[in-house]
Amino acid sequence: MDQESVVMDIIVNAGEARSLCYEALALARQGDAGKAQGLLKQAKGCLNRAHLTQTQLIEVDQGEGKVKMTLVMVHAQDHLMTTILAHEMATEMVALHGRLASNKDGQ
Repeated sequence: MDQESVVMDIIVNAGEARSLCYEALALARQGDAGKAQGLLKQAKGCLNRAHLTQTQLIEVDQGEGKVKMTLVMVHAQDHLMTTILAHEMATEMVALHGRLASNKDGQ
């Protein structure tokens, strides 16, 4: 397993997911909840790919320190975890924008 490729896979997928989350928030704010939900689904796919890569790395390491820990590896892990949080929060905020819009329309 080429560590550089693994790290880049995590960073690229997490970065794409984060961008999609923020695009989804902008669309929700503009009232397009349907497109926002679609972007969140795409973001989840990117996160799943990054998480699968991370899981494979963990399996190789087996908790025995077989995988060399570098600053870029730590960065990749940090990037993934903060993006998972961003996705969770964006999902809640898109839902909230949808509720607010439906309440406003129902007045």
